[in-house]
Amino acid sequence: MNKLDDVRKTFEAALGNLTPARAQEIAKGLEPTAAKEQIAKTAADMIEWSQRNRERLAEFVRKEIKTQTSQMGLASQDELDALKKRVRELERAAGMTASGRGKKTAGKKTTAKKTAAKKTTARTSAATNPAPSTG
Repeated sequence: MNKLDDVRKTFEAALGNLTPARAQEIAKGLEPTAAKEQIAKTAADMIEWSQRNRERLAEFVRKEIKTQTSQMGLASQDELDALKKRVRELERAAGMTASGRGKKTAGKKTTAKKTAAKKTTARTSAATNPAPSTG
């Protein structure tokens, strides 16, 4: 096996999901004359190294996505959840339902009718009894 193949297999181990059997195979290729214990230790080290590298790569990708979406002005899920909660609190404080309509109460309806009746009476009264002109 040439050195380039060794390097290629090492990178594959770092980026891929390295199985114990594949790690044993790579370790034997790197150290063909080593004892079984040394090959087993090298294989175990490679699996641990591979796992750490996958975790680092995943974390790097998460950070990069977060940075890019932030620069684009996109809201995170946490920000959206906080806004939804705030809107619900404001709606409750304003006495609104989830549909955006105000809750109807008997007191408000009666008051609205009385106000409309007063306006009608005032218009009728003004039409039949004009104000005296000054002059």
